[in-house]
Formats: sequence, C-alpha cells, structure tokens
Amino acid sequence: MTQPPASAGESSFLTDIWYVAGWGHELTPGARTARTIMDQPLVLFRTEAGAVAALEDRCCHRAMPLSEGMVVGDNIRCTYHGLEFAADGACVRIPAQDKIPPTARVRRYPLVEKDALLWIWMGDAAKADPAAIPDHPWHNDPGWAWRSAHYDVQGNWQLLVDNLMDLSHLPYIHPRTIGGDPELHFRTPTQATRLADGVRVERRMPSSVPPPTYVAAAGFAGLVDRWQEIEFHPMFIRIHTGACNVGTGAYDGDRSHGLSMLGFHGITPETEGTTHYFWSMATNITQGDIPDLVFEQTARTFKEDQIVLEMQQRRIAREPGRPMLDIASDVGGRQTRQFIQRLFRAQRGEDTAAA
Repeated sequence: MTQPPASAGESSFLTDIWYVAGWGHELTPGARTARTIMDQPLVLFRTEAGAVAALEDRCCHRAMPLSEGMVVGDNIRCTYHGLEFAADGACVRIPAQDKIPPTARVRRYPLVEKDALLWIWMGDAAKADPAAIPDHPWHNDPGWAWRSAHYDVQGNWQLLVDNLMDLSHLPYIHPRTIGGDPELHFRTPTQATRLADGVRVERRMPSSVPPPTYVAAAGFAGLVDRWQEIEFHPMFIRIHTGACNVGTGAYDGDRSHGLSMLGFHGITPETEGTTHYFWSMATNITQGDIPDLVFEQTARTFKEDQIVLEMQQRRIAREPGRPMLDIASDVGGRQTRQFIQRLFRAQRGEDTAAA
C-alpha cells in the first residue's frame, strides 16, 4: 500500500505540512545534529541561548556539511573555513573579510519546539503557521508519565501509516505484549470516520482476556473491556489504547480507574525508502517502575513492527508496481490513503477543496 511512484518532476512527499524533526532533548544548548528529511540534508542546532534552528546542511562556500562544524553563540560555524551562519540562514561572519555578499546564505527551514517535540516545515516557508502545529498536552501533564524514542525504519513512510491505522495484526505480531486472541481481534468491528483534517478509527473489545502488558502494568485478574482509538493527522498518528475491568464504565467515558496508554507517532520521510519514526508512550499509571515497564514492552512491539515493515519494503522494492489486496480490517488504512491522495492532488493544484 505504498505511495505510487511519482511522475517525473513530481514530489513523492507532502511538503506544506508540519513534520516531527526530532525530540527537544536531543539538542542541548550548543548542540547540533545532521538529519535528512525528504531527501534534504539538514543540520538542526540549538543556540547557546536555547533557540532551535534548522538549515540546509551545506555551506554556501565549498559545500562542507555544517553539521561537521560547531555552534558559537547564536550561530553555527563551518569547520572548513570558519564562515558563520545565523538561524535565518544568513552568513554573518567570514574570517579575514569584512564585506559579506548577500548571496552568502543557506536555506532556512522553520523549526518550532512544542510539547517536547521539534516540528519542521519543509515546504514554502511563507506558508508555515506555528499556530497549526498540533497540541500533545500529555507530554506536559503530571498525571501521565511518558518515554520517547526515535527509530530509523528502512521502509517507505506509508507502510508505517498503514501499520498504525490497522491494529488487527496485534495478536500475530505482538502475542507476548499487547496482542490477544486473534479471533477476537478479527470479530471486532472497525469503525472508520473521516475527520476534517484526518481519519479516526475505533475498535471496542468487551469481555477480553487482557494481554500480557496490560496484566503487568495494571494487575488485571479477570476479563477486561478494551478499546483502540486511532487518529491520523498529516503527519502524525495518535493512538489511545487501554482497558478497564468488565462493566466498569470503559465505554461510558469513565476510564480513570483502568489502564490508558497514549501513543504519539511522528512519521517523517527520510527518503523514498526510509522513514524517521518518532514515538512516545504515555500511561496514566505513574507509580513505581510501571512507566518504564510500559515503555520497554511497547518498544519491543514497535521493534517487531519495524522488522515487518522492512521485510515488506524489500519485497515491494522487487516489484514496486504490483498491486496488493485489501481486506475488511484495512478500512482505516484505506480511508487514510484516500485522504492522503486528496492532499497530493491539492498539492498538485488538482483539488483545492482537499487542502
């Protein structure tokens, strides 16, 4: 279900949206890191005063990667000849030369830090509206404990979208952590709803045997009422899963007494065949080592998903035009791909109503 190959001169990436470029904690004051996004080599850095910035990773003088240099005050210095660039991409210092030509600059990409995430705009900078960056308040809520990670997936970004929008694979790929009875998963109706800016998928599994991670985290001794609520927005997915003891209000809005796991999934194309996967898992059970247990078992499940995605990518790469079958549980992924296709048409100027 990958994005069809782009025609000559056509982008295979959605450009005018906010993507996750990293975690804020990755950049301490004075730190910088190289990162490729949408085939564009970038340098992300934090000034000594604490501001974050993103520039193309190529000095305008002799094409040296700026990520090999160092942060000096509010600037990043090229390690080759010492040219310094401000956060807006303008060269502000050339050693042994007072005059700085106006062409001495590199491309700047809008970068905003919010809710512990670094959000980047890869398209037209004039269209970048920080107010459009989504909220993820669970990263700031003391009632939730969370951990985060960054995986480099050797697979196309849309394979990851497909995986996260369809959780019916859980009993097969993740039986030791968050899986469960395969028949129950496939008997569970999947409701998919088109939102103004995305797609929502909901699944309810009443009277279920709790999977191992749920038992370890919440101590469930009997059957539970489970839920899976997934929302896709370009370009991240939020997944709320969890369970309460049977008949205690899980489906009536009262879940405070149960286990909730709130996952954030930032999906950022690195290249056509590789993807940055920035994810966090928050839980409402904050006592003791439970947050670490939930994170470690979640990390194990996501590593299992990564293995699957990379095997898929290798097979798809052999026959990229070969069609793949949809089944009933693909309803959420199918609506999401249709939504993404509308965004691509709008990007090409064919369907402005989808923008």
